[in-house]
Amino acid sequence: MATLRDAKCGQTVKVVKIHGEGAVKRRIMDMGITKNAEIYIRKVAPLGDPVEVTVRGYELSLRKADAEMVEVQ
Repeated sequence: MATLRDAKCGQTVKVVKIHGEGAVKRRIMDMGITKNAEIYIRKVAPLGDPVEVTVRGYELSLRKADAEMVEVQ
C-alpha cells in the first residue's frame, strides 16, 4: 500500500482510500482530498514534513501524519 507520504516530488497520484477515523478523516476530506482526487506533489521538505501538494486547483501543506492516512496509486 502506497501512501501520500511515499510519493515523490513532481509525481501526480490518485487517491484510493482515506484511512483514519472521526475528526481527522473529516478534516482531510474537507481539504478536498477525497477518493479519486488527483494530487500533484509540489515539494517535500528536507525532513519530509510538511508535504506541499496541489489538489483541485489549490495548494495545500500536509503533515507527515496526515499524509500517511491517504492511500494513493
